[in-house]
Amino acid sequence: MAVAATSGGGMHFHGPHHGQKGAIGKQLLRYRVIAMVLELGIVVHSIVIGLGVGASNDVCTIKPLVAALCFHQMFEGMGLGGCILQAEYKTVKKAVMVFFFSITTPFGIALGFALSKTYKENSPIALITVGLLNASSSGLLIYMALVDLLATDFMGPKLQSSIKLQIKSYAAVLLGAGGMSFMPKVA
Repeated sequence: MAVAATSGGGMHFHGPHHGQKGAIGKQLLRYRVIAMVLELGIVVHSIVIGLGVGASNDVCTIKPLVAALCFHQMFEGMGLGGCILQAEYKTVKKAVMVFFFSITTPFGIALGFALSKTYKENSPIALITVGLLNASSSGLLIYMALVDLLATDFMGPKLQSSIKLQIKSYAAVLLGAGGMSFMPKVA
């Protein structure tokens, strides 16, 4: 390990791990930003879905929303949980993020119940508000899925070195997207 004196009399240590710590710090910061942005998108999305379930009086509308809600929450929770683990947050921060993920859909449902008397699903203001919230949250989630999550995995050395693994990964992504697209038809 080399030691270099600085003009201020201090010492800097240059060794094999000096540059590596900076890279690890940047990667950790990236994971933390990804986890926070993903949490934000999921929270907004969950409130909007909960609002739709709580404000709806039609059983035919509620059944598909509950089915979609179950699948969305499960897969969003798995994805967000993985991101939170990669971000290596302290236990309190993890607990706060899990709490907000867990409480937003019930909060949206309760808000929907409370607003069901005054909330008119087909009013122009309600349609514009829900449309803007849906567009912003889905845009965030699509961006996160394509740019931060899938692109990172697909450009990684493990996947790039194996054509067989690439084919399986592309097939899994297409199968998952197709399944989620087909689900509203079934429900």
